[in-house]
Amino acid sequence: MPTKKQTKEYGAEKIQVLKGLEAVRRRPAMYIGDLGKRGLHHLINEVVDNSVDEASEGYCSKIIVTLLKDNSVSVEDNGRGIPVDIHKEEKKPALEVVMTMLHAGGKFQKGTYKVSGGLHGVGVSVVNALAKTLVAEVHREGKIYRQSFERGKTKSKLEVIGKTKKIGTKITFSPDDIIFKQIVWDFDIIQERLRELAYLNKNLEIVLIDERVEGETKKETYRYEGGLSDFVKFLDSTTQPLHRKVITVNKEDGQVPVEVAIRYNDGFNENILSFVNNINTVEGGTHLSGFRSALTRALNTYATKNKLFKVKKGEKFTMSGEDFREGLTAIISVKVAEPQFEGQTKTKLGNGDVKGLVDSIVFEGLQEFLEQNPPTARIIIDKAVLAARSRAAARKARELIRRKSALEGGSLPGKLADCSSKDPELCELFLVEGDSAGGSAKQGRNRKFQAILPLRGKVINAEKARIDKLLANNEIQAIITALGTGFGGDSENSSEMEKRTGIEFNIEKLRYNKIIIMTDADVDGSHIRTLLLTFLYRKMQQLITSGHVYIAQPPLFRVHQGKKEHYAYDENERDVIIERFKRENKTQKISVQRYKGLGEMNPEQLWFTTMDPERRSLLRVTIEELGEATRTFSELMGSDVEARRKFITEHAKFVVNLDI
Repeated sequence: MPTKKQTKEYGAEKIQVLKGLEAVRRRPAMYIGDLGKRGLHHLINEVVDNSVDEASEGYCSKIIVTLLKDNSVSVEDNGRGIPVDIHKEEKKPALEVVMTMLHAGGKFQKGTYKVSGGLHGVGVSVVNALAKTLVAEVHREGKIYRQSFERGKTKSKLEVIGKTKKIGTKITFSPDDIIFKQIVWDFDIIQERLRELAYLNKNLEIVLIDERVEGETKKETYRYEGGLSDFVKFLDSTTQPLHRKVITVNKEDGQVPVEVAIRYNDGFNENILSFVNNINTVEGGTHLSGFRSALTRALNTYATKNKLFKVKKGEKFTMSGEDFREGLTAIISVKVAEPQFEGQTKTKLGNGDVKGLVDSIVFEGLQEFLEQNPPTARIIIDKAVLAARSRAAARKARELIRRKSALEGGSLPGKLADCSSKDPELCELFLVEGDSAGGSAKQGRNRKFQAILPLRGKVINAEKARIDKLLANNEIQAIITALGTGFGGDSENSSEMEKRTGIEFNIEKLRYNKIIIMTDADVDGSHIRTLLLTFLYRKMQQLITSGHVYIAQPPLFRVHQGKKEHYAYDENERDVIIERFKRENKTQKISVQRYKGLGEMNPEQLWFTTMDPERRSLLRVTIEELGEATRTFSELMGSDVEARRKFITEHAKFVVNLDI
């Protein structure tokens, strides 16, 4: 129990009220996610989203994003312009209210915006709070209005600086170097998001200009008349389509506007991207469930009605949703007035009524298309039947994995050196290239919480292998069994057979909080790492989106002089260490050892440099843009050789020594 004195010490004077945007500056990660690269680029997204909201309402047709020479950014649109008249309650110009107050904006008033990518009303005010300087310029009612701000506070009054025939808003800001340690804009990250927005908003023109390098202005323009159809073609560009025409379903006049575009290719993976109000819902949600249900029901109904399920004599298999989604590329975009997000990353739609609405709209649209296009319908059904046969063969491999896990004590792969702790939060699994490195890792690890699974050779390429071939691979079997999550669709959308046998993917059964890929720092090691990432991305993507997958960073060099030694992770660090050793002792010999593989390190060195949580450096694998990631895996790991050759040709110029 607290003493009387302690109770007195906690009084009203201890309660601190943060006024204005001070709360954002004190806890910026609460509003933008983090203070790294992702959080920095989120500032641009917040400003652009306001302009896209104007476009969604039909008031804006062009957005220009410019990376300026001084590292500031400007976002300009030709929308209605932020209101500048005096706010009745705040007695300030509406522009100033929007810029300096949280939860202030037109998105709370029904009728101003039907839907919006940012319904919390904190977007541009958060950008202002985290900007060293911000200048807002509004073209409205024949006048040009201008107001400047500094670290969230008003610096100048609203003033008229000229006349204009244009309308729109231009926001120019410089991120605060007190808040952000590194202010480096990544052109590719910005480009991917703007291109995605252009696909999602048909006929909206978005221009990206980079003026940072003197005399080398870079300009990209994105505008797509086909909208989601063009998006599907872009994602599908490295595969062979089974039908030329993209199937589209579009209903904009309902309670929840729904737009869907799908096409099948000759691959074995399912690529579905779902969006709510232009936000990529990486964890899916009710709209995705409704789409999957409608797709399965429509194709099943059509095939049964037209007797397209041709079963060979003595053959036994059942069709599932997974079979109808093999080789599918699809985009689902819905507009919800008041979306409810849930899930670990707050990107899973939870509105229960949306599932039924999407289901009925997509079902009716697909039924109509299938009836009008029998040849395409037959191609899709035939592919699904082949997938079902493959799945029937794969079920045996899945059952084998399940039985191994269900034996007394839970049988694990024989080559797995497991840890003693049974708490998944504390445990980590190293997927190690080769038996030699695996031996060193087993000896050097902390047995309490570190498990080692050596992998022999290169695992099968999940981009080009059907599920039965994938599950027949010994290394893949070992990984699945060790992780303990099962394998297949997520529990929400698994087939009845998977639910009965308990072999569907379930992240709650994951035995290790960290899955660390540890391979040699050479071309073979890079290839093995890529194959493992391909498998995890295609078949266990939730492990990545939930932040469980990492890449170890072993050193490339050991530099020693007498009793002194240091490890270097690249050539620059090696050279710095050598120069320091020379300054400290000019006469003593300096030796440099280049590690060609993990197996060249003894257990103590491997622990010290790569496995010790106190010293090691790990790279967490994340997905910045799901669509671009999907396309990259298809491009680099798929069957299209020409696409790979083009990628190498375009990117080889940035590599000094290309090891192929």
